[in-house]
Amino acid sequence: MNIAADPYERTEVRDGMRITWHQRITMADGLVLRADVYRPVGDTPCPVILTYGIYGKGLAYQDGYPMQWGKMVADYPEILTGSTNRYQNWETTDPERWVPHGYAVVRVDSRGAGWSPGFMDPASPLEIEDLYQCIEWAGTQPWSNGKVGMLGISYYAGNQWRVAGKHPPHLAAIIPWEGQTDRYRDSGYHGGILCQFQERWAKHQVANIQYGRGDKAKKNPNTGESVAGPVTLTDAELAKSRVDAFEELKKHPLFDEWHRSRTADLSLVKTPLLTCANWGGQGIHPRGNFNGFTETPDTTPKWLEAHGDSHWSLFSSNYGLDLQKRFFDHFLKGMANGWDRQPKVLLNVRHPGEKFVLRAEKEWPLARTRWTKLYVDPANQALSAEPLARAGKIEYEALGNGVTFWMPPIEKDTEITGPMTAKLFVSSSTQDADLFLIVRVFDPAGKELTFMGSTDPNTPIANGWLRASHRRLDPLRSKPYRPYHPHDRAEPLTPGEIYECQVEIVTSCIVVPAGWKVALTVRGKDYEYDGELSQFGKQFHYGTRGTGGMTHNDPADRPADVFGGRVTLHAGGGRESYLLLPIIPAA
Repeated sequence: MNIAADPYERTEVRDGMRITWHQRITMADGLVLRADVYRPVGDTPCPVILTYGIYGKGLAYQDGYPMQWGKMVADYPEILTGSTNRYQNWETTDPERWVPHGYAVVRVDSRGAGWSPGFMDPASPLEIEDLYQCIEWAGTQPWSNGKVGMLGISYYAGNQWRVAGKHPPHLAAIIPWEGQTDRYRDSGYHGGILCQFQERWAKHQVANIQYGRGDKAKKNPNTGESVAGPVTLTDAELAKSRVDAFEELKKHPLFDEWHRSRTADLSLVKTPLLTCANWGGQGIHPRGNFNGFTETPDTTPKWLEAHGDSHWSLFSSNYGLDLQKRFFDHFLKGMANGWDRQPKVLLNVRHPGEKFVLRAEKEWPLARTRWTKLYVDPANQALSAEPLARAGKIEYEALGNGVTFWMPPIEKDTEITGPMTAKLFVSSSTQDADLFLIVRVFDPAGKELTFMGSTDPNTPIANGWLRASHRRLDPLRSKPYRPYHPHDRAEPLTPGEIYECQVEIVTSCIVVPAGWKVALTVRGKDYEYDGELSQFGKQFHYGTRGTGGMTHNDPADRPADVFGGRVTLHAGGGRESYLLLPIIPAA
């Protein structure tokens, strides 16, 4: 088929942009992917911002994600000014914010999604091969200046890490905004425990935009066409054209070659990068964002930013746009705008009341961190500044609410910012045990402090997980503040025998006011916020009382005969069970 005969690809000028709908991009195997291209009306070559992903390039943000859109514009009404918002698309940038600024925006539907035919296999190696070719296509068009940047959230961020490691010649800079790097540890199997997020995700965000849903799908309000391709397939035909993402994940309970092929090798990333993390994204993204900064080579031009609030809002706010534009203007346009003097680390330091204070830093983790061990005291259910001389223990139901250990009230405002870990000595009445750790903060009246996290309005301070049979460490990759588990084999427990378990707790940030308390809860199941839910918390499909859809209740993964029974925590007498906190001294 030549372009002239293509019944779908066409170009028009509207809203100050030259838009090509359903641009054909042919892959090496002959499959034609489709993209929407937004660019300036003139002929001057410009840099390109490209995304490749699964959510449907034609699905209007307002139609596909009405709850998220409504909350975002209520919290940040600035988003409604300066743009018609007709071209807003989930987790990608608004072309009306960039085309007038001298950029082209290219949105590619991934294989099997939206307007791109083919077999849908999310995050597969083939998608990265496709993405490489799309970058090279965009970098060699007559309207391109040869420099391609990638900017997007989550799915549109995670694949940036992977393709950057393959060094496409025209990829000049990336901004992975809240995007994972390790699909096993970051989101698939937390500490070796199967996460159910992909089960929800496939239902709410993927099935409705698969190529071939045709007239059963929503319409693009700008073109009047289906967002899921020009053909309508049966449900059986659709099922044959996609992987069941959650069922496929369940086939790989260990970190095997399947997971390795979907995980970024950060040591290969040389592309200039700005990695943007969310303190409240526990269970899916921030681990990847922080590791993306620390594990890429020191020679890579790289910057780290960390923020709070929802998964989607700050990306589209004036704060996010200013940051993104300064970075891309420097690396894609070559502008001397001072970015080369930008501090390497920019933190929105979190305080109670959804308050954030912007602060620049030079490194990560912060060099002045006071790594502070708080020792578990079973008899008093306390966290003590000194290890216990006498041995003690405390028992709880292995699938129950567990036990909470408390610090005394904080004497002065205290900042906790950075990665955390816990070492626990554990025995079980069965051959395994799942450990769910939550770092929590309570005000003087005993009310728990939670935040609007990336996907849940009642997110606690920090979470960590570990399946005890996955306790073995990789000594070369582990750090004092971050244990690293290879997850390549399971080593069952002998009932009653005591084992040392080091648990990674996802990086977080909070300034605890004087008089408040910090606590560590060790449970046998997911955290559940027990306070009153807002209307958003009640209705949002990822709002699972604090876990943001990151639940771990699959019965096949956690059978009661293996993970039930009783768990005992041991401390003292030479067994130093503790929580390690990154305390930041006051300036």
